[in-house]
Formats: sequence, structure tokens, C-alpha cells
Amino acid sequence: MKQIFKNLIPVASLAFAFSMTSCVKDLDVDPLDPNMSTEVSAEGLFNKCYANIAMAGNGGANGDCDIDGIDGGTSGYVRQMWNANELPTDEAICGWGDDGIEQSCFNTYDESHPMLNGYFARLTTGITYCNEYLAVAGGNDATMTAEIRFIRALNYYLLMDAFGRVPFAESLGNPAIYTRQQMYEWLEKELVENVEPNLSNAKAKKSSDAGYGRVDKAAAWMLLARLYLNAEVYVGTPQWAKAAEYAKKIMDSDYRLNTQGVNGWSAYQMLFMGDNGETNAAYEAIFPILQDGLTTTSWGTSLFLTAACFDSDMHANPNDLNATNGTSGQVWGGNRARPSLIQKFFPNLDAPQVACYEMTAVAGDDRALFDGIGREINNLTRSDFKHGYGVAKFTNFKTDGSGGHDATFVDGDYFFFRVAEAYLTYAEAVARQNGGTLTPDGVAAINALRARAHASQKSGYSLNEILDEWSREFYFEGRRRVDLIRFGKFGGDTDYIWQWKGGTYAGRNFDKNRNIYAIPAAQLPAYDSVQNPGY
Repeated sequence: MKQIFKNLIPVASLAFAFSMTSCVKDLDVDPLDPNMSTEVSAEGLFNKCYANIAMAGNGGANGDCDIDGIDGGTSGYVRQMWNANELPTDEAICGWGDDGIEQSCFNTYDESHPMLNGYFARLTTGITYCNEYLAVAGGNDATMTAEIRFIRALNYYLLMDAFGRVPFAESLGNPAIYTRQQMYEWLEKELVENVEPNLSNAKAKKSSDAGYGRVDKAAAWMLLARLYLNAEVYVGTPQWAKAAEYAKKIMDSDYRLNTQGVNGWSAYQMLFMGDNGETNAAYEAIFPILQDGLTTTSWGTSLFLTAACFDSDMHANPNDLNATNGTSGQVWGGNRARPSLIQKFFPNLDAPQVACYEMTAVAGDDRALFDGIGREINNLTRSDFKHGYGVAKFTNFKTDGSGGHDATFVDGDYFFFRVAEAYLTYAEAVARQNGGTLTPDGVAAINALRARAHASQKSGYSLNEILDEWSREFYFEGRRRVDLIRFGKFGGDTDYIWQWKGGTYAGRNFDKNRNIYAIPAAQLPAYDSVQNPGY
């Protein structure tokens, strides 16, 4: 296992010892399978719970996939989370013809959407792995048990956020259907009482440090902060004070923002590069999902975020104008920016047609990593990759100029949680506590992020400006849908329209029921065939 998934636990031999007789045979079988029977090593299963987020299956990118009925690359945890939370929003649009892509971009998804079915299956399969570990080895080590309980809670959180009602089980038995209210209450209790107290202390790490890639108390604080920040959406009762409290724990912890660039690469760029686990950027990563071009490979994690945003005409390295994104030939030409994202940096949509390493200077913000060469700023058609500015945020370049471990697969880890989220969570939460007026310490939190990006400082921020700052800092990181919903800017009769919202070029509102996805048709029998409202 050490050859597959880096160094999660210090055990000499971590080879998987799986003998699956039944798990998720295909997408018309409930992934929470009460008949799952496995023979496992505890250490191997511990790693499997983490690896479900990082890889499609035990064999990496080109091995067997844990989810049948959808290819391994497409079924990737991060890729499906990204598709669900970016493509329906004002940030991203994709030109591919894969089943479900157009429906996501146009907000016309329904219960037949194949990728949402894959997302559902990936999350519930991960829950099954966690429940199996807890059944086999839950009493062996308190810290490892807390880590697995955290990963299970994360899977349940994402299910609740996307689908509302959740098939819930804490063991390998038949799941019950929990409402959002029930799921929220369980998540809060689980994280506060069973997870956070037993995790290791919050400690920033690099990949050379023991425990890099494993969650500690800061991860629990971040998930609680995210849960509380969205509490009004989930259960109708805001929890701004609690969101601010847990965000502040992270801000005061050993984790910290990366603020120093290296060799011409900005501090912000370093968070998304091929050596982000080896530089000081790693100290901002509260939960890095490990990737390595030789040992931990995936088509659906960091490589997807990199390759899907580039074509061969894009060049993101000012020190090598022949290089594209730090890989060899992995330029898939699918995802690019909607003009509403560019507008966050260029309010008049006057972004020049220059390379990304020139765009940041014009924007006055290191985060404006967009390529405009030969491109149309508007998404005149969905299918043409040149219709929309390119996003050069994720690359496999390394700050020291060295190459990747492999020409195809990337080495950059995916930072599932990073410290910057705590800063914006804190600022938003205290602003909402004060009737929309940001306190001086909240202003300072946002200004710390803008200072890191060499953007201008401000003396105050409205709630709408805070929403824009969420986009500037976290665009294309797989969270935009959640933020738009919280601000009342996604489904329903909103005052915010973007190109192709609701399926028309000019944009139009769509039903508020689409703030929650349809239960996939293949999973409906577990719900007694009761679909979510509006589908």
C-alpha cells in the first residue's frame, strides 16, 4: 500500500488484503450494501477510507474502479464533487458532450443524471468502507477511529448538502432515510463528541512530516465551521456565532496562510502546483488529498483539475513558453470560465487577451490566473473551448523548475480544506451577526487574503462583496454552488443572472427546488420511491 498511497500510516507493509464478495456491483445496487463481506487488514482498510477520495480504485488511475457503470476517471470523488458544485454556477462551463454535462451547465439536471448518480455512489461507497473499518478495527486505536469517523462524516455532509435526504447507517446494516434536520443533528453531535476530541492536535505539516495527509482537529473544526455557516440553509436556523468560533480556532492554530512566493511563482499559485506538499504552501493545507505521478494516480483528482482546463495553446509557465501545464499532452480542453467569474476581477469585462502570467498584473490580483490569448470572453456556445477565458489555476509545475515524477500524472495534492476558508468563514459569520456590517477583525481577515494576492486593501466589505471574495479566492475549487445558495443567488427568484443560467444564453432564473439535487433514479427504491420536491 505504501507504493500506492504515500505514507498515511507508519506501518511497514500496508498492502491491501481485500477479498470482496459483494460491494457496489453497479449503480443500480444501493452502495450501502448490508451483504458486504470482506476480509481486510485493518491498516489497509484505514487507507482505503482515505484512498476513496483520492483514487478510483485500488489500482490507481488505470486499475479497477470501485464504482461500476461509470469509468474510473469520471467517477473520481473530487471530479464529481467539482462537477456538482461548479458547472451549474456562475464560475465554470464545460464543452464536452458527456452525458449530463450540458444538463449541469444549464441547470436542467434530474433523476436520470448519470454523474450525479456516480457522485451519490462514490459517497455512499466511502461510507461503507468507513463502517467496515469501524466494525473491524474501531476499538484498536482511538485516533485512527476518529479519523475514519471524520471521513464518514465528511461523506455524509456532502450527501446531505447535495441530495437533502440521506441513506444513513452507522454499521453494515440496512440504512434508514434521514432528513436534512436529522442528518445535521447527527453530524454536529458526531463531530463535537466523537471526532474532534480524539483527533491529533492541529499541526501544519509538509509531505516529509509524519501524518501529512491525515486529518487532525483542524479538519473537524473546518467541517463544523462549514456546517454552521450553512445551517440556515440546512435546518432554517442560523449558527453564525458557532461558525465564527470554529473558524477562529483554525486562524489561531499552527496552520497558516502561505504568503511568500518562490522563484517567480506567487504564494497563491503555489497552493495549486506540483510540489504544493513540499513547499510552505503545505502549511495552509488542512486536509490535502495525496497525489503522486507514480504511486497515487487518478484521472479524477488533481489531474482532472489541471488537464480539463487547458488546451495546447495555453501556456502557464513564464519561464518556459513552450510548456502548457506541466504535463505531457494532458490538455483536455473542457472547463473554462464564465464571464461572470472574469467580472470578479474585471468589472467592466475588459480583461485583455493575454497569458495568465500577464493577466494577474493587469488585474492587480495574483488570483486572476486566466488565459485570454485567442479567446472570446463570452460563452457564445457551450461546446467551443475558445468561448470563455481559460483557467490556469492548477498546474503540475514545480517551484524549483524540476519535472514531475511522471509525464502524464500529476504530483500536486488537492487541498480539500485550506486555511483561507477559515478567514472568509469568520468574516462572513461576524458580518451576518452584525446585520451585514463587517467588524474590524472581519475586515482584517479578508484583507489578509487580498494582501497575500497583492490586491488592494479595503476599509469595509458588504455581504455581496464577501460573496465575490469567496469566488476570487476559491473559484474552481468545488464549492461555488454552496456559497450561491447560502447567499440566495442560485435557484429561485434571485437578482443574480449569468450566461446560460437556466439554459439560455442571456440567463434566467430556475426553480428553487433545484438547490437540492434529485435522488438518482437507481437509488429511489431505498427511499420508497419518494423523490425530492420539484423533480
